Amino acid sequence: MSTLLVTIDDHTYTVELTPTSRGGETFDAIVDGHALTLSLPRPTATAAEMEWMIIDGRPYEIVADANLQWLHAYDGLHTVEIQDSNQRVARPRSGDGRVKAPIPGLIARVLVEPGAAVQAGQALVILEAMKMENEIRAPFDGVVGSVSVTGGQSVVRNQVLVEVH
Repeated sequence: MSTLLVTIDDHTYTVELTPTSRGGETFDAIVDGHALTLSLPRPTATAAEMEWMIIDGRPYEIVADANLQWLHAYDGLHTVEIQDSNQRVARPRSGDGRVKAPIPGLIARVLVEPGAAVQAGQALVILEAMKMENEIRAPFDGVVGSVSVTGGQSVVRNQVLVEVH
């Protein structure tokens, strides 16, 4: 069993995972005391390669960055931080600060400019996709090094939008 502290948009959940299949694709999970079943169709996929999962028999489409600092689900874009409670030290910040488009869309607004100080989770760009406005957020505290897009510009998935140092 693994116990993780998962923070999604500033709300922390205690998640206990116990594998229930040999291939590691099915888990019994307890999230803040609530039991559920989690299935990963591609258990060896990286976070960026994972496209969906099944929770209690219902499929959920997800998109996550390679460093699992954010994920895009049915209700929008969310910042994520995962800590293994069995580790004695926190995992160092990963990622190079390149903030990429999680999905193709249209840049509705750019909210920062080069040189601006930003905090983790702060909205940098508003990306319009599938008739929804999605806030693209800073992965960590830092300074905006460059902004590669402008309002009204179309972008493709994984296109660099902003760099944070």
